[in-house]
This record gives sequence, C-alpha cells and structure tokens, in this order.
Amino acid sequence: MEEMNKAVVFQLGQEEYAVPIEFVTSIEKPHGIKLLPHLPNHIKGIVKVRDELVPVIDLENMLYHRDIDADDLTKIIVLHTEVLSAAILVSDAKEIIDIPNKDIKQVRLIANQKTAYLSGIAALGSRLITMINPSA
Repeated sequence: MEEMNKAVVFQLGQEEYAVPIEFVTSIEKPHGIKLLPHLPNHIKGIVKVRDELVPVIDLENMLYHRDIDADDLTKIIVLHTEVLSAAILVSDAKEIIDIPNKDIKQVRLIANQKTAYLSGIAALGSRLITMINPSA
C-alpha cells in the first residue's frame, strides 16, 4: 500500500503550498490580531487561539517581501510544533488532501539554510505544491 501524506493546501498569491496536517491545530478567520510595536515586517502581531497567544506570521511577506492582499478568503492556519506555536496568514486555505510519497520531489534548494523549511515539491498532475515543514 502506498504511503500518503495528509496535508492542508493553502494559497499565497498564485502559488500553492501545503503543510502536514499533524502540525495544524486549526484554521481560523484572521480576527482579533493584536498589533505590537517593533516587530519584523512579516510578524503582524499576536492572536489568542484556544487560550494561547500565538504570533501571526504573514507568510507572503516572509517569502516574497510583499504584504498579503487580505480579503474574505484570507485565513490564519494555527500550527504547533515541539518548539513553538504560530499562526500563518495565508490568502486562502483551500483543501485537505492526501499526497502520495512518490509524488513529492526533493529540490536541492532545500540545502540552503534560508529555505530549510521547504521539504519538497508535490507534483500532482499539472499542480506543483511546495511542501513546508514547520518544525525545520
């Protein structure tokens, strides 16, 4: 039987990304973000989720140095790893899918320290979905 990776697919601009479902605590509307002074541009503030305060990271700003164009589809995906909890601000959380291990290709830019969190590219037909490992 083929090994599968269950992942939440989300969008930033025109690009699709996925994060393994085991790191996802919840998907929420981006309400109640408390702004804090002197944070890096990609950290939008903090939000309270299930009695926990977590930083909100604008992933589009972090990856592409442009602020997310927020609208009704914009979501925060709350992630939890052994090291930290955080919420990533994304254009849209699209779906939960099973990605076969055989369809995840390793890309050598993963060896770069700045892109260590990129764990591979899922090639699903005409779709290319960048896999993100939040514990990296």
